[in-house]
Amino acid sequence: MEGEASQFESSEMLASFLASTPLLSESWKLCGHANEAAHQSFVSNGVGGVCYVAFSGVQTVAGLDPGHQSLVGVDTAAPGLFPALQRYGGEGEEPVMVHAGMLSLFLSMFNSTNFQTQLIEIMKESKLVVFTGHSLGGTIASLSALWLLSHLQSTTTTTVLSISFGSPFLGNVSLSRAILQERWGGNFCHVVGKHDIVPRLLLAPLSPLTPHLHALLQYWNLCMTSPYFRHLGLQLSDEEKNSLYIFVLSSVEALARSGESLGRDSIWPFGNYVFCTNEGAICLDNAVAVLKMLHLLFATGSASSCIEDHLNYEAYVGLVSLEFLKSRGCADEELPESSYEVGVTLALCSSEIDCHEPIWGAAKDCLKTAKRMGHAPNIKSANLAKVLSKFTPLRAQIEWYKASCDESADQMGYYDTFKLRGASKKDNKVDMFRRKLAMFWDGLIQMLDTNQLPHDFHRRAKWVNSSHFYKLLVEPLDIAEYYRTGMHRENGHYMKHGRERRYEVFDKWWSNRKVGEEENKQRNRYASLTQDSCFWARVEEAKEWIENVRSERDSRKLALIWENIDKFEQYARDLVQRKEVSIDVLAANSSYCLWLKDLRELKSQLQQFSPQFPDFYGRGVVP
Repeated sequence: MEGEASQFESSEMLASFLASTPLLSESWKLCGHANEAAHQSFVSNGVGGVCYVAFSGVQTVAGLDPGHQSLVGVDTAAPGLFPALQRYGGEGEEPVMVHAGMLSLFLSMFNSTNFQTQLIEIMKESKLVVFTGHSLGGTIASLSALWLLSHLQSTTTTTVLSISFGSPFLGNVSLSRAILQERWGGNFCHVVGKHDIVPRLLLAPLSPLTPHLHALLQYWNLCMTSPYFRHLGLQLSDEEKNSLYIFVLSSVEALARSGESLGRDSIWPFGNYVFCTNEGAICLDNAVAVLKMLHLLFATGSASSCIEDHLNYEAYVGLVSLEFLKSRGCADEELPESSYEVGVTLALCSSEIDCHEPIWGAAKDCLKTAKRMGHAPNIKSANLAKVLSKFTPLRAQIEWYKASCDESADQMGYYDTFKLRGASKKDNKVDMFRRKLAMFWDGLIQMLDTNQLPHDFHRRAKWVNSSHFYKLLVEPLDIAEYYRTGMHRENGHYMKHGRERRYEVFDKWWSNRKVGEEENKQRNRYASLTQDSCFWARVEEAKEWIENVRSERDSRKLALIWENIDKFEQYARDLVQRKEVSIDVLAANSSYCLWLKDLRELKSQLQQFSPQFPDFYGRGVVP
């Protein structure tokens, strides 16, 4: 049974906000001025603390046809311009990519001294900056918002919003995912006409085109650079317009059917999409549902309406209001008692899809799917929190085990006790707890990789802190097991060949967190857990270096080994001085203290036989 909650979540909030403010009307008004201005220009206007920056839709861009989906990585095509987006990609994932021609348009605008100077002044005086544009101007607006959000997010309190009207798609799946993970989805609103062909134009396969259709699309691209788009409909024959409409419709339909199975280099929606008709509007923020609705609404159009609708946004903006949407009913279908079903029905009435049309059921399923897909990640996240609480006793048992090791009379400490453990019941239980916790966290990462959890999951303090504590507590045991079983002799040392991916993921989560002032304070006592979870792996490598010093005869190799030893010795000394190690590191019979003792003896022997040997030891003694 469907829940009674709203099916739109954040997208509904954005729609209500836009409908109850002059943002849409003011944005569109300025878009008209921008389109009348000079080629490749922009205009700005301040209204009540809000500054609108509109980009002209009269642009010339290469590759604006389905046969030339030229995508480039933002890290290579615009290095340093979008630092927040450059963190994404890697580990088998496609980097963040955008349309090459549109990025080139933005860069030509951005490199204008006038553009950057105006933006700096705008940010000083405005609480809200709205980037907007019609058609190609909308893509420049999106890139401008991405730049401001990415590059200046830590140095400005200005709120950024991008509102585009009938603009083509911009980037790939990785761009969409990065925007969701950065929590920027609500900063982007794409207003799309019911039958407008332009937002759907790039949603086409990379298959070869017939010469006739290719020539037609080139002509379409040429007409896009004119301020009078309507003449396109006058110049094309009915047969040519129909060919264009059918080609784009079939392409959008194929993508809508593919859904989440699309490749990561495919053009993909991001942010919120407001689908406008003469009866109201629907707002969606689920990418798969957006693709389906792009197809369903376009299928109700015609060859002529797909061109004319690109110029109909002034009428659409006048109709979009919260009061209008709430007051509308469906004359041909009795509204159900369920508030959820009422919301779906009212939204469908706004789409101008008649309840007797065959696609009514498909459109209804599309909206319900968007709701389910929107709720499911949050539900699974809540369930995961319950599961985590069940694993808390296991973690507590390991903490108790560490405390007992630290207090043991053998003075070996946590790491070495587990590494040299026998067949005791206590040690076996800790090993079992370690494995069970690993299964939980690996399962969580698998759910995140397959989009089953919220896109900002890795930024939620509960999970960032829990994963970090788990890593500091348990990874030393994993390292101990790795060297205890001799895996380093078969595969190589732990740092490069044995570390599990979950720890690398948790490192990234922790490094991207917001750091509070309390974390920068100097410690007055040793940490409960060593803050470098790989510390013991570094110790194991350092032990091998000392062995190599005794056997190596090549002077150049010997110098490199001593350099590594020196760096680790200094690194460990700094950790101890900052009290970022646990007391088990300083246990008398721990691997680290035994390593220090071995190092001192080696240096003493070398200095005895060779007075010219560098006095590394003379810089201070680590406790």
